[in-house]
Amino acid sequence: MGLISNGTTMFDAGSVNAGGSMTFIKKISASGAQTTSFVHGASSVVFDGTYKEYLFTFKGLHPAANACDFMFQVSTNGGSSYGVSMTSSYLQSQHYENGSNQGINGRDGTVNSLANSTGFQSISTADGIGNDNDQAGSGTLRFFNPAGTTFVKNWIADFTHYTNDNGSLRNLVAGYVNSTSAVNAIQFKMNNGSADQNIDAGDICLYGIS
Repeated sequence: MGLISNGTTMFDAGSVNAGGSMTFIKKISASGAQTTSFVHGASSVVFDGTYKEYLFTFKGLHPAANACDFMFQVSTNGGSSYGVSMTSSYLQSQHYENGSNQGINGRDGTVNSLANSTGFQSISTADGIGNDNDQAGSGTLRFFNPAGTTFVKNWIADFTHYTNDNGSLRNLVAGYVNSTSAVNAIQFKMNNGSADQNIDAGDICLYGIS
């Protein structure tokens, strides 16, 4: 027996229709790269109005330098430049191997909670990702309706990393791109507070959500 709502089959014979699907688009192995970019129309990347939501996954990102922030910015000109105004909020929870510094707090600062800033947005701030052999960061970034030209573009990041001083941090960051122009490219990078650094290892994947 199945359930049909307004002509749509919701479930039938044990199979559930959740109303959408996830389509794999592109995987980039970021090993040795200082920046990693997904540009619509280049190298089989789709990042336009084909989907109203896109999901980026980050797996085992390991910086070449110690204490790095993992960051992103977007482009409205096909990747010719990255620096569109964004506003964001940053919530962080942490706990260290020695049992110290357990808690939840908001983060401010020029790369954390942006205030209509054209700078890169960090999603792994405070004690950054360590570069010991066993240290890395992983997470997701959901980006909504990048091709829209009526509203600002919303995004939500959920990222966890092993810090340079042996702690577990979870970062919940959300915001919007303060532009009604279509966003058609996004760039990721590592920065240790003084300079951009190579991503020593890790994979970034892009999916379209329909």
